[in-house]
Amino acid sequence: MIHTSIAARGIVTAPHHLAAQAGLAVLRDGGNAIEAMIAAAAAIAVVYPHMNAIGGDGFWVIHTPQQEPIGIDACGAAGAGVNEAFYRGHGLAAIPARGPLAANTVAGTLSGWQAALEISKKNWGGRMSPARLLEDAIWWADHGVAPSGGQRRLTAERRPELEPAPGFADTFLPDGAPPAAGVPFCQPRLAATLRQLAHDGFDSFYRGRLALAIAADLAAAGSPVTGDDLARHQAQIVTPLSVRLATGTVYNMTPPTQGLATLMILGLYERLRIADPESFEYVHGLVECTKRAFLVRDAYVTDPAYMH
Repeated sequence: MIHTSIAARGIVTAPHHLAAQAGLAVLRDGGNAIEAMIAAAAAIAVVYPHMNAIGGDGFWVIHTPQQEPIGIDACGAAGAGVNEAFYRGHGLAAIPARGPLAANTVAGTLSGWQAALEISKKNWGGRMSPARLLEDAIWWADHGVAPSGGQRRLTAERRPELEPAPGFADTFLPDGAPPAAGVPFCQPRLAATLRQLAHDGFDSFYRGRLALAIAADLAAAGSPVTGDDLARHQAQIVTPLSVRLATGTVYNMTPPTQGLATLMILGLYERLRIADPESFEYVHGLVECTKRAFLVRDAYVTDPAYMH
């Protein structure tokens, strides 16, 4: 990718080489780009667990040639019982950074995979099953992956605040310590979850046997997110935001992401017409454009259901 952006047999990029490898394997097996992305997203949750997880949120921008891009907002909403009164009732003036009461939103990631898979089948001729797309992720979760330096370092740094969380030590502190360099880091419970998703489909995370198990675990941990919250969740198909630049049109996602701010920075910066990327003016211009964009972001961007 340093020297060319063209490849005859496909290109997949990811923060970890094993995730990119999983996506490329799908392309070479006849899959399309959406299917490759799901495989890479599943793998990255296993091989890069300090930065990615299936328990988070997801946002997609999908481009079909000769058509306008479409977006998938797979961000989970707060639980129905989560509000200011809920936290004040627990003697809190703010949402805590860690612990069960911090886990107050539905994890939307899997709904994004499901929505993307439906687009793949309907518009792109996709034919790969969830089982095939999760194949590499399941293998690495079962057999282990050499933990990265970042995982080992962050596990040690964050251990004091995360160790009390239910299940953290069992998963991320094998033998009672952060993962050791070169020793396979296995995640059997994640492997079991991925197998169930492969068998029952991605929607089972919200409606099905897996959803029931997740809801029970959330309740046992003390999270305010319930099974009903899971069942209500759906990913949303949206029209991405865009800005037209001299080099072409750039797209990014709608709120609640920071897509608006990133597009504003690009649009504002282009108007400055600074040619020398090594100059002070270049850096100063970026800083000032970012400050302007963040003022708008902080004033307006929030949950779309509450935006004006």
